[in-house]
Amino acid sequence: MSAAVIGFICVGGMLLLIVLRAPVALAMALTGFVGFGWIVAFEPAISILESGPFETLSNYSFSPIPMFILMGVFASKAKMSAELFNGARTLFGSWRGGMALAAVSSCGVFSAISGSSLATAASMSRVALPEMLKNGYAQSLATGTLAAGGTLGIMIPPSIALLLYALITEQSVGDMFIAGILPGILGLLLYCAAIAITVALKPELATPGPSTTLTEKIVGLKGLVPFGMIFLFIIGGIYGGIFTPTEAAAIGAAGTLLIALFRGLTLRQFRAAIEETLFMSAMIFFMIIGAEIFGYFLTVSRISFELVEMVDAMGLSPFAVLLCVLLLYMLLGCVMDSIAMLLLTVPVVFPLIQAAGFDPVWFGIVSVITVELGLITPPVGMNVFVIKSVAPDIPIREVFKGVFPFVLSDIVRLALLILFPALALGLL
Repeated sequence: MSAAVIGFICVGGMLLLIVLRAPVALAMALTGFVGFGWIVAFEPAISILESGPFETLSNYSFSPIPMFILMGVFASKAKMSAELFNGARTLFGSWRGGMALAAVSSCGVFSAISGSSLATAASMSRVALPEMLKNGYAQSLATGTLAAGGTLGIMIPPSIALLLYALITEQSVGDMFIAGILPGILGLLLYCAAIAITVALKPELATPGPSTTLTEKIVGLKGLVPFGMIFLFIIGGIYGGIFTPTEAAAIGAAGTLLIALFRGLTLRQFRAAIEETLFMSAMIFFMIIGAEIFGYFLTVSRISFELVEMVDAMGLSPFAVLLCVLLLYMLLGCVMDSIAMLLLTVPVVFPLIQAAGFDPVWFGIVSVITVELGLITPPVGMNVFVIKSVAPDIPIREVFKGVFPFVLSDIVRLALLILFPALALGLL
């Protein structure tokens, strides 16, 4: 039996484990160990189990992950999200649907120091959802806006998903962050357009907010200042070559801590922030370890090379290959977590994309946007269930109904990026 056949058998077994609700990290690690042992020998496979986790956890390149998570957690614990939402709400004044625009805009700004979609959705929904419901917004619009707004955290830098993609594919982390700026802003603008069109078609979904004076709008802008300072400092420092992404993560975490302390962060909140960061970091690193062991197996099985040869034999055009990969992402996004999906699939599909001649940085942006769709599409939709945990009385079908306009806007953004690659590569 050839190595490739063994490889496909093992991948099928891994998918079965995932369907049976085994943790994705464990499924990848087990598949990698069994597959490598089957093809090579079990003694070196055991050596990989012994050395792999240590090499991964001691890798300096992965150190920004807990720092970027810590930034978002400090901002949440210091209730910076509340001031951000209230400030954004004054800007949109008496517009119908203005509070929804404020919520999605706040999600976009919060993403600039969060890096996590789930953290963005959880933090902003606790602040904005009660206010929107109290002011007469339909449950579907209120929850859909926050679930979709949270997905901006996976694109607007610093993004953990972009960081992991860069490390897996050996791309520049700085280039990935810079490439994510314009698509992130485009996503925010399209989400605002989706809200405006939805409210125009169905005015009963939202009520006009209280009017605000110019002075109130200017005062409200102060809630944006801390986020803008940290974002510009991180991205400006990376773009200008002042410090590395790892150093930027540490400086950003320290800066957010200082702001949080200035706003009255207590010792209890500080401890809770550290515990939450450790929990989230451990979960991600467990998946990275599983992906690392799975990567050894992919190398010896030559699955990726077999796929490239199969595609060449089928005579598919580069865009047909791209559409097949994106369709795979959309299907997997319905049943898998976004980070797990990237760690699982990128090592397999990246050689296909390279063989098709696509820019690896551009594909990273396109793939992460496609992964975003999985955060708000049934049956899993991680962000949808985050909103459900904050508002357990709201039926899950209302949340999924509310995210439909935003799914359409993400498809439009994806199409624009495919037609105009400069939207991702123009700042590089």
